[in-house]
Amino acid sequence: MITLKPVTQNEKELLWNINQKYLYEMTKYYPDEMDENGNYHYGYFEAYFTEPARKAYLIYSGQNLAGFAMLNPHSYIGHKVDFVIAEFCVFPAYRRQHIAQKASEFILKKHPGKWEIKFNGNNLGAKKLWEKVTQKYNPAVHHINDDETVLEFSNC
Repeated sequence: MITLKPVTQNEKELLWNINQKYLYEMTKYYPDEMDENGNYHYGYFEAYFTEPARKAYLIYSGQNLAGFAMLNPHSYIGHKVDFVIAEFCVFPAYRRQHIAQKASEFILKKHPGKWEIKFNGNNLGAKKLWEKVTQKYNPAVHHINDDETVLEFSNC
């Protein structure tokens, strides 16, 4: 059973830690460098605990933490949106079990509105996931550079 749990203030350190692991994994696609403390910069992290329009969820498979998702209302392409997937990760041990698909479908169902989802085309797993999940919404496809694509759609 897949469940989403909003991240609480008490789970802030947990979200920071798992987001750091995700950011490390994303260095396959983006040239981000660690700081002097071994962390990757994430300028808006605190805003997830102070701005109501930002949402963060822990993704569980049964009782096990399987990933996380972070949403915000800031467009990648300068359009008016309600929600953007800022970060989305299912941990390697839980991949290829449809957890990412189910969790993303739960998120979309929970938050109807105008959406954008960006992915790096070199990240074939993300590309496949987001194209499959958004197919029924007939998204507009925006290529913002050689590697990155934004899917824009409404789910209401």
